[in-house]
Amino acid sequence: MTAIESFTGDANPYGGGDPYADYRTADFPFTRYVDLAGRQLGAGVVAANDEFFAQRENLLTPGPAEFDPEHFGHKGKVMDGWETRRRRGASADHPWPTAEDHDWALVRLGAPGVIRGIVVDTAHFRGNYPQAVSVEGASVPGSPSPEELLGDDVKWTTLVPRTPVGGHAANGFPVSVEQRFTHLRVNQHPDGGIARLRVHGEVVPDPGWLTALGTFDVVALENGGRAEDASNLFYSPASNTIQPGRSRKMDDGWETRRRRDRGNDWIRYRLAAQARIRALEIDTAYLKGNSAGWASVSVKDGESGEWTEILPRTRLQPDTDHRFVLPAPAVGTHARVDIYPDGGISRLRLFGSLTEAGTAALTARHQELGG
Repeated sequence: MTAIESFTGDANPYGGGDPYADYRTADFPFTRYVDLAGRQLGAGVVAANDEFFAQRENLLTPGPAEFDPEHFGHKGKVMDGWETRRRRGASADHPWPTAEDHDWALVRLGAPGVIRGIVVDTAHFRGNYPQAVSVEGASVPGSPSPEELLGDDVKWTTLVPRTPVGGHAANGFPVSVEQRFTHLRVNQHPDGGIARLRVHGEVVPDPGWLTALGTFDVVALENGGRAEDASNLFYSPASNTIQPGRSRKMDDGWETRRRRDRGNDWIRYRLAAQARIRALEIDTAYLKGNSAGWASVSVKDGESGEWTEILPRTRLQPDTDHRFVLPAPAVGTHARVDIYPDGGISRLRLFGSLTEAGTAALTARHQELGG
């Protein structure tokens, strides 16, 4: 596993040119997990105690933070992040903030789950970043209001203890708490600005909800499916193919580099749990001159199971949603889509329902993680 570097202290003042030229980052192993705080999954920053200079919602904006050195507003420099005003002490004799003073923001995860790592990104906050940050997690069912989340009856668990951070840097923190969380409280001590927040982990769905649905997409990210591996990630991540909704642009799907050999590309998935699949969709939306030419789909039951083809190699059309009803239900815990010879697909949907064994396994894990 790659060691996670720690960045503390000031970054150099912006000197012109590429604003990311001296940006500090590292290889965080936990980023292979999905971002549970992704806006596409439905995450949101539901409240903050202060957002004087820059709005809290910027924390979850997709993509890296932008910087325009000449963009100023009526409150000062316009920053692409969440930035609070400077804290002051109680009097002229004590003008400094106390050790306990801090600002906070409440984040609703797009999909509840187990958190494996958090990135607190202070890109472009060079002299106005927080001295330290801390992050807490809670598991609250339903759709609680900010007032309810701040109530005395909500139990918050420390995920990242108060830790010094650096300016203009991706500050990464591995998390080892084996618990299912629905909300986070992000604290900056005593004040300052954070550009982006990324919360990487494994989705843990509510088995009661899936049981009530009956038939649903058993590979969807929001239902607990995940992309485990892929042959090529040159242009975009494989997890895009199981994101909610239809793709809205080309890079919202999965596209491989051009092959110059006789091989083919593929993605391997883990389903929400053991499921009985009855129908599937392969969508090539917005992939026009670069969609896959053909595709096949296979499933296996268990880690040591044999792959069984449920959709033979089939011609795909560009920018088209392809639907297939299986002649007989297919039972499995994993799925694999193979595309020929290369190119991309935007979405894969596998419609079915959990088996009794799948429901039991998912329910046991949900309970084990405090769901």
